[in-house]
Order: sequence, then C-alpha cells, then structure tokens
Amino acid sequence: MDKIVALTSFVTAVDMGSFSAAANTLGISQPAVSQHVRSLEQELATRLLNRTTRQLGTTEAGDRYYAYARDILEKLQEADRSVRSLDEQMTGCLSIGAAQGFTVGAFADFFTAFQKRYPKLCLNLSLHDHFQDLQAEGLDVAIRFGDLHDDRLIVRKLGTAERCLTASPEYLDTHGRPQTPEDLSEHRYLLYSNFLNQREIPLTGPGGERRITRITPTMRSNNSAMLRHAALAGLGISVMHSWMLYPLMREGKLEHVLPKWLYDPQPLHAVYPSNRYIPLKVRRFVDEFTAFFDQQVARDWRDPVQS
Repeated sequence: MDKIVALTSFVTAVDMGSFSAAANTLGISQPAVSQHVRSLEQELATRLLNRTTRQLGTTEAGDRYYAYARDILEKLQEADRSVRSLDEQMTGCLSIGAAQGFTVGAFADFFTAFQKRYPKLCLNLSLHDHFQDLQAEGLDVAIRFGDLHDDRLIVRKLGTAERCLTASPEYLDTHGRPQTPEDLSEHRYLLYSNFLNQREIPLTGPGGERRITRITPTMRSNNSAMLRHAALAGLGISVMHSWMLYPLMREGKLEHVLPKWLYDPQPLHAVYPSNRYIPLKVRRFVDEFTAFFDQQVARDWRDPVQS
C-alpha cells in the first residue's frame, strides 16, 4: 500500500463526502478510492468511515485520524512549495472577490500594482456589492466587511474600515448643515440597502455618548458607486466608507456631515475556504494588501476636517 496515496484518498473522500466525488477530484476510479481507504482500515484494524447508500461519515477514530492525515498532506505540499521559486508559485489565476467600492482610488491602484509585480499571475476580480459564496463562485479569497460567523472559512482580520456621513456643498447650502444628530431627521437620506438598520442612524459623540436618529430614506441602492454619484449630484446625505469620500472632500466636492460624531466602523477581513491548503499566491496577496491597508490608509486617508 502506498501510504501517501491512501491518505490522499481518505482525506479527499471525507472532504467531498463520497467515494465517487473523491474519485472525480483525484482522477481515479471509485473502486480505487474505496480500496485505498479499506487498506488503511485493515492496517489500523479500525473502521474510519461509516458507509451508507446515501452518505459517508467519519467514525470517532476517523475524525482523529482525518485531522492528522490532513495535516501530514498539507505539510508535504508545503515542503514541495518551499523548494520552488517565488516566480514558479506566482503563476496561474488568482480569483478575488470584493465590493465594487474597491475599484475606487487607492484600492484600484493596489490591484494594478500587485498585478505588475507578478506579471505571470492572472487576476480575476469579481466585484459585487452582494454577498459572494466563495465555493459556489470559485473564489480563492474575498475581502469582506463586518462581523463574520462562518465555520467553513478561514478569516484574517485586515483592519478597521471607517465610515462617515457626507453630502455635497450644494445640497448643504440648500438644505442647511446639520449641527446635531437630531437634525438628520429633517434631511434627505441616501441609504445602502444592505444595511440591516433601514430607519436609524447610530452615532457616537466626542464624549462617547450614543445617539440614534430616525430617518426616512429617499433613495436606496445596493451599489456604493451609485450612492456616491447621487451624493455628488446633491440628492442628499449618505454614509459610506471613508476611503471613497476623503479624496472627494479634499477636492471640495463633498463635505463631512457632523464630523465630531462617528458612525460605527466596520472590521475588514480576508476570507478563504478552509477545506484546502492556502496557496502562496493567496497568502502573498493577503499579506501585501494588509501592509497596504496599514500603511497607506492610516497615513493618507485621514479626515480632511481633522488633519
């Protein structure tokens, strides 16, 4: 029995949930996968899998053995990768999911600079404001906002994305500049429709006090670029991520509304599937994006009102 082949068949069968799916993944026959697993069980004198006509599940011993077997295979893969050059590993396609707002300003600059550094790597950027299922959409990594609760994913926090209220000078000249959170209730509001709270604006004051103001949206969109365009056109007040707004504020095209009151920030994460090893190109992308976020965002995207 080739132990590595047998371990690979066992781990793949557990990951895929069936011998037939494992066979398709490995490019061998279903009987071969089944025989590899039986050989392991015979050598260990222990049943590793419970087999039924409808599903495949691990026994208690199988659970423990799977954890060790998967770790062994991933360490072997890591050993193979360690002797390859960076140039050899940064090839093929890297599929990245992110919000459409990432095409704005410095984030777009990061993507283009990353591709230039690794010209043999093809970047496949899937930019949507809706939730993206990594496995269903074939993504290697995605950048997501907010608190995440998904055991199927590996999650790495990249930082915190600030948000603020903004409007055009023309709108504020016409409708007045809010001086308190309560003033927001008298204004037109442009709402990102994926927000859970559709009727209230929660803000934190300079002394840490919390205020919640009820509002009535006059426009909703699940596209942040559309809301930014509407704000620039003077249609109302909106809340967006700061990196989209501060360059426009510096140019005088938008103003920070209630600059002393903070809108709740969002954690920013990189997520990738947990059912396989993490390729170098994914780790390199996440590491470089994290460094970019730390160095560039913190340094260059300060609030123009406060800087």
